[in-house]
Amino acid sequence: MRQRDDMTFPFDEYERRLSELRARMAERLLDAVVISDPENLMYLTDYQTTGYSFFQALVVPLDAEPFMITRSMEESNVHARTWVELTRPYPDTGDAIQSLVQALREFGLHTKDVGYERNSYYFPAYHQDYIHSAITEGRLLDCFGIVEQGRITKSAVEIDIMRKAAHATEVAMQAGMDAVAAGVSENDIAAEISSAMFRAGGEFPAVMPYVTSGPRTMIGHATWEGRVVQPGEHVFLEVAGCFRRYHTAMMRTVVLDDLSKSMFRAQERMKLALSEVKSAIRPGLTVSDADNIVRSIITDNAVGGRLITRSGYSIGIAFPPSWDEGYIASLNQGDPTVLREGMTFHIIPWMWGVDGDKTVGISDTIRVTDRGCESFYTLDEDFVCKPGESSATSVDDADDDDSAPTPIRPGVA
Repeated sequence: MRQRDDMTFPFDEYERRLSELRARMAERLLDAVVISDPENLMYLTDYQTTGYSFFQALVVPLDAEPFMITRSMEESNVHARTWVELTRPYPDTGDAIQSLVQALREFGLHTKDVGYERNSYYFPAYHQDYIHSAITEGRLLDCFGIVEQGRITKSAVEIDIMRKAAHATEVAMQAGMDAVAAGVSENDIAAEISSAMFRAGGEFPAVMPYVTSGPRTMIGHATWEGRVVQPGEHVFLEVAGCFRRYHTAMMRTVVLDDLSKSMFRAQERMKLALSEVKSAIRPGLTVSDADNIVRSIITDNAVGGRLITRSGYSIGIAFPPSWDEGYIASLNQGDPTVLREGMTFHIIPWMWGVDGDKTVGISDTIRVTDRGCESFYTLDEDFVCKPGESSATSVDDADDDDSAPTPIRPGVA
């Protein structure tokens, strides 16, 4: 390892991560691992590039110096960003997997038990077929998740980086909410969000902001397409700020009017769900327990809204095509994963189909502390209302009865 002091984290952070990875390798009797997932490469070495459509990998032997296989153009990222000293680059006309096989032979690993990330987006089946046919003297074993076991909890220095991402998220969301007005296009709103995010120190996120208005809010994972916001409509915003590839995310809703009775009730349901689950989250709770709290509150509504997804997911390092770490941990029914200090989640008690034609959302990104949890944000959760655009019913005209049943808590009948 080449010691340096100009990486995202102090050098001893990377030493710790590598040491813990090797401990897990030893437990699984692996002589080396081939790591190809971009998030895992970043976590272990600080390596990043937008050129990850070309095969790249970090090979970590149990007791020898790690080395990287990269496209020749990307080798500069190894030297400029990481502690890795050994590289074996391949040209654009070369064969990436042949280069990997040759390197495994060069370093005497071709007769060993070598783990690889079988479920990695960036280690496709035809590459895996090739390496299996080429390595016949040793064994290739699936070790998918071996790095993620370390990533699932964040260290204090990682939390500090996520706070910088959270600042970009909040500034961007505020700019988006400020930009919403009748006659403004979704593109205009997205432009304000993006400009504010980047000016606040944010870097390109794994997914650009979601901006939809009126009936388009009912389209899953849609974002701006030039539609002009009309008087009286609502706008759904979901934004993730990024700093050094670490993300935090947030949903908010803007209404170009006073709140209707149903929109007020939707707002209060989501705020209650967030409040109750954040009160319950602590080390020892399972992700299923947390999901049940959110799901029971959102399901019990009189406005037609549904929670059609998981109620949250782990968040941290991300490259396109997604900003979440949900494949590591998600708040899902029946999942026995136990919360631990340092885990970070985007909690999403959003509601699809309010009044049959509206999607609305309020969400939070939190970290699990030693006794509970803590939000990364200070931004108000209420819908932003900009009255005077139409004559929809005001919440002041609605009855006050939005009392909630006692929320279901783990272990309580």
